[in-house]
Amino acid sequence: MQQSQTRFTISTQGQALYEFTREVADWISDTGIETGLLTLFCRHTSASLLINENAAPAVKRDLLRWLSKAAPEGDTYEHDDEGPDDMPAHIRTMLTGASLSIPVADGRMVLGTWQGIYLAEHRAMPHRREIVAHLLGERVSEV
Repeated sequence: MQQSQTRFTISTQGQALYEFTREVADWISDTGIETGLLTLFCRHTSASLLINENAAPAVKRDLLRWLSKAAPEGDTYEHDDEGPDDMPAHIRTMLTGASLSIPVADGRMVLGTWQGIYLAEHRAMPHRREIVAHLLGERVSEV
């Protein structure tokens, strides 16, 4: 069994979905691990990770609109230390999650045709978000 770990830093410009599938795929390729399990973990409480469609831009807009309705900004929250988007960001993170597990086969993530990996930024202000990636698996031995 082999392991590899890295960190991805994603600079955000406010509430949006930021795809970073290609960066993860390139790193996996560099590890030489062909079969295993990838874990991605977001080290923040107001940003999250998700897998969703990466072909139709309307999907991202609809997801963001739904999240804003599910956890709207406003003055109804006790926790508002960093402004009106503070507590809604925590709720949106709770709804979408801080980690992902993705199988790896033949040196590539086993994602569906239209699936991409996204960082969901739930805050209005720009941030630098850190994602920890851990890959556990095996290299195919050469004959």
